[in-house]
Amino acid sequence: MICFSLLASGWAHAQDQRERKVVQLSGIILNADSTDAVPGVNIYVPKKGRGTSSGRFGYFSMPVLEGDSVVFSFIGLKRQTYKVPENMDDDRISLILTMELDEIALEEIEVMPYPSEKEFKEAVLAMSVVDPMTISGSNMSPEMLLRAAEMMPASGNENFRYFQQGLMQQNQDLYGPRPLRLLDPFAWAQFIRSIKRGDLKRRD
Repeated sequence: MICFSLLASGWAHAQDQRERKVVQLSGIILNADSTDAVPGVNIYVPKKGRGTSSGRFGYFSMPVLEGDSVVFSFIGLKRQTYKVPENMDDDRISLILTMELDEIALEEIEVMPYPSEKEFKEAVLAMSVVDPMTISGSNMSPEMLLRAAEMMPASGNENFRYFQQGLMQQNQDLYGPRPLRLLDPFAWAQFIRSIKRGDLKRRD
């Protein structure tokens, strides 16, 4: 008698499972302001092994059964549950779901570098302190300043000047090779005249 009742209840449960209609559940998941889509939301039916996740634009689609409870979860957002209606006339459901932020207030945690105040004091007393003026003096030495100046990138004015010089040289190269002043006879004549005039004599 007990076996017959168990078989009858199991057959009724299986019959009830077969009579539940399959429904295609689809929709779009938005944030609390309904301005941006939320991708990567986990959408599943607990203990049924059915689930999916929202795509890049917040869209999802998955088959469910009438009466299923569908869970929507995402880290930092409040979990929501949607109950699929029973005895539906249509086999499709479209949702526009908005998910709100899940704000969690944590207690203040004080992180200490040492396990006890005693060890902290011992570490402070054992610390070797360097005079800050000594460090400043070494950093302001001529050698350090020269090295810093050599490593410093060019300023905007210098870059602009170099760029303009490059353009001028390119324009000069368009009309032939650059003149070599050592082979210019007019330059030599001018140089000889300046020697005769005494322009190169040392002035006291």
